Amino acid sequence: MASYTCSATDLIPQLGSSVANATAVANAICGGFSAVSATLSDTTYAINNTYLLFSAYLVFAMQLGFAMLCAGSVRAKNTMNIMLTNVLDAAAGGLSYYLFGFAFAFGASSNGFIGRHSFGLTGVPSPAFDYSFFLYQWAFAIAAAGITSGSIAERTQFVAYLIYSTFLTGFVYPVVSHWFWSSDGWASASRTDGNLLFKSGVIDFAGSGVVHMVGGIAGLWGALIEGPRIGRFDRTGRSVVLRGHSASLVVLGSFLLWFGWYGFNPGSFLTIAKTYGTDGTFYGQWSGVGRTAVTTTLAGCTAALTTLFSKRLLAGHWNVTDVCNGLLGGFAAITSGCSVVEPWSAIVCGFVAAWVLIGCNKLAEKFKYDDPLEAAQLHGGCGAWGILFTGLFARERYVSEVYSPGRPYGLFMGGGGRLLAAQIIQILVIFGWVTATMGPLFYGLHKLKLLRISTEDEMAGMDQTRHGGFAYAYHDEDDQSTIPGFIMKRIEPMNSSSKHDRSPPPPSPPNEV
Repeated sequence: MASYTCSATDLIPQLGSSVANATAVANAICGGFSAVSATLSDTTYAINNTYLLFSAYLVFAMQLGFAMLCAGSVRAKNTMNIMLTNVLDAAAGGLSYYLFGFAFAFGASSNGFIGRHSFGLTGVPSPAFDYSFFLYQWAFAIAAAGITSGSIAERTQFVAYLIYSTFLTGFVYPVVSHWFWSSDGWASASRTDGNLLFKSGVIDFAGSGVVHMVGGIAGLWGALIEGPRIGRFDRTGRSVVLRGHSASLVVLGSFLLWFGWYGFNPGSFLTIAKTYGTDGTFYGQWSGVGRTAVTTTLAGCTAALTTLFSKRLLAGHWNVTDVCNGLLGGFAAITSGCSVVEPWSAIVCGFVAAWVLIGCNKLAEKFKYDDPLEAAQLHGGCGAWGILFTGLFARERYVSEVYSPGRPYGLFMGGGGRLLAAQIIQILVIFGWVTATMGPLFYGLHKLKLLRISTEDEMAGMDQTRHGGFAYAYHDEDDQSTIPGFIMKRIEPMNSSSKHDRSPPPPSPPNEV
């Protein structure tokens, strides 16, 4: 929104000498104008903060989607365990991100590696951000932790979840988000001093790398160090499918994630009341928000359909679980460039993402890697493709509107290779950073025997051995009315003749009282 000022000194000559007490009139006009301008400015802040809060609520709702997706993808005997870990991701992540994570990520002014201010939200609100910004970024942080929990499902000790979730959301993820999203980050496209990586900075608009690759690579190391679930591969090394117990929950979770992605990607604009160019036109940031929602939708839909027909040709049947994973793979891929690409480019992104996921799953099977939710393949593999896709297809006009004019843009769109080079650097440093931090953490937990549960617990299921019972009640053992021998006899009302009947009552049937 443009800024306007009113000066009585400039206004007096316009009133002319014929106006009595021109100075007082000019001051009155400017005073009224300033009051209106302040009200409009306050309204703009309110609109933008409300938009960001609503987006934060949508992203947080993705936790419910993760919970349903995870529950449906594991066997029934581990349902309660995986649901509890999803609650833990949000709860433990909330405290760790409040105390440390947000400061490490966005505590300006800082160095290019890590933030160092705003611990415990000191100094918030400020001209830079309000509480809504913290809530939005926290929802992103716990999404990364939720991705990791899917990779190590059905065989991980509860204490290990608690340790890794706190460490990931409180340190590992915030450092990466500082690098690429903070105004001080060494590779950020939003860097304020103009010292941009390859004169471009990394364009990872909503986090194909920052969120999805971080969560996926962390899960990769956790699953590799733990090893596959018992029975996942037979004695000859052949893959054995351990199907999740509820395709219905998988579909429900996928739709909830789809819904939440409209806060994840369009919400990453952070504001909506901003024009592109002259005030009063129909085109502004609200148009960019709408376009981002469209590219997100098209990428996911294309990936879902591509997976549907590809798996039909490869496996011979239509598999709803595979289609849901393909859908989410398309979303993870488009997340990086959703704001700077054309809708037709999003279709290309989704098509390739589906094949990236299929290829990653083939490699995982070949190397006997077990990931119950395909989280590392989906978020890590498709996230990496999305980063490269942005370096190839980012359009000059959209890059100028979202960031600033004169930036490098996509290679295939005539913008040269600078942006693509920056994107490749992002993939390499995220893989290296997460490997250097989460790898030793999982290995240390493994050596301390805090990572994997016992063979007996894994065979019986963690719901029974660790959480006090199964998630589903197949029969109500506490309802005595269903047990033979405790069936209540119906008592008929007495009539007048029965008052004089002294004959003994007929014997009661067995098992009645």
